[in-house]
Amino acid sequence: MASAYPIPTFGELFRQFLRIGLLSFGGPAGQIALMHRELVDERQWISEADFLHALNCCHFLPGPEAQQLATWVGWRLYGWRGGLAAGLLFVIPGALVILALSMLYAVAASLDWFEALFLGVKAAVLAIVLQALLRIAGRSLDTPFKKGLALTAFLGLFLFDLPFPVLVLGAAALGVIVAAVRPGWLALKPGEASASAGPRPWRSTLLSIAIWGCIWALPMVVIAATLGRGHVLWDIGAFFSQLAVVTFGGAYAVLAYVAQEAVQGYGWLEAGEMADGLGLAETTPGPLILVTQFVGYLAAWRSPDPFTPLVAGLLGAGMTIWVTFAPCFLWIFALAPWIDRLGNAMRLKGGLAAVTATVVGVIANLTAWFALHVLFVEVTQTNLGPVRLYQPEWALLDWRAALLAGLALFMIFALKWGVVRVLAVSAGGGLVLLLL
Repeated sequence: MASAYPIPTFGELFRQFLRIGLLSFGGPAGQIALMHRELVDERQWISEADFLHALNCCHFLPGPEAQQLATWVGWRLYGWRGGLAAGLLFVIPGALVILALSMLYAVAASLDWFEALFLGVKAAVLAIVLQALLRIAGRSLDTPFKKGLALTAFLGLFLFDLPFPVLVLGAAALGVIVAAVRPGWLALKPGEASASAGPRPWRSTLLSIAIWGCIWALPMVVIAATLGRGHVLWDIGAFFSQLAVVTFGGAYAVLAYVAQEAVQGYGWLEAGEMADGLGLAETTPGPLILVTQFVGYLAAWRSPDPFTPLVAGLLGAGMTIWVTFAPCFLWIFALAPWIDRLGNAMRLKGGLAAVTATVVGVIANLTAWFALHVLFVEVTQTNLGPVRLYQPEWALLDWRAALLAGLALFMIFALKWGVVRVLAVSAGGGLVLLLL
């Protein structure tokens, strides 16, 4: 029972999650493993069963599951106060590092040595995303129906430019239906669904939704009242608020949607800069979704009026972090009392399984999109009715990027090197090519 486990003091909880926030490299898998070792194995603050059950339920929610799991652990031990402390400490160290790197990037990106450095980073990110695609596909696509969902998502994005939210929500709805009539198509076992007994904490849930909904909306209200809905800060807040609702499948799926809208829709940054941002997020602590802070900073820095570029960039980064993570606290505080019920919801599992399969297609689209824009200097688009075709200029193949991407693929798949090491060597390779 959870009560048999030692309850830390609030100071101990604070110090432990500050330590986790500083050491949480390696993406969600590494972050979850770190929390499991620190909180379950070594300190035994949470039981193994409760930890895994909460993790499964966090997979049902939009947003970074590792940060939400940290928030749930804090809530389980000290209510809202503990959840807020754990969730913020998991994010703040990485957010500060990303902010500093975004500021450096904005002023130094035009320098030759900086451009060469990030040529290697982009090539490494291409290999890293390909590795993530293969890993997730191998784990998720275990039935023909799931493979069909992944292929449909890829074609829908790559050829027909379908909106990411439509794909995710459509897949979720289809998964709910299939779970009810053909659960085997999603590798679900019939008869798993059961509702946990006990009181239903509606009051706590509704209060959490009301309070955190207001917190979430607060900066948007301020921007609308002072700068107007035509300002870039409003666009940033509205876009990343929408993103917070549909970000199932992790940072790579998120990046595909950000690339689709921030690059092609809003024109905030270039395709290669998106790869640079992911490279920065890969090498810093905290959730990979912090790459969105990089986007928010550059978007506001480049359209600063009536502020200076630095002030506008700081406000853009702050707005991005606020509307990205305030919803995470809303989901956890509203649903934490229902965790036991969510873990047994058969149709909810079906929706998640379908979304996970769809995300494989989303990441495949991101991989192809990255490959085109990293390896070729110029890529044009041709529309044939509803079909969108990418046409790379083959004569403008960037041989340096291709060479570095091949090196990164060798380091990842043949040498089995870690992400940070691959990024460092690839970035160094870009500098060497500049000198040569």
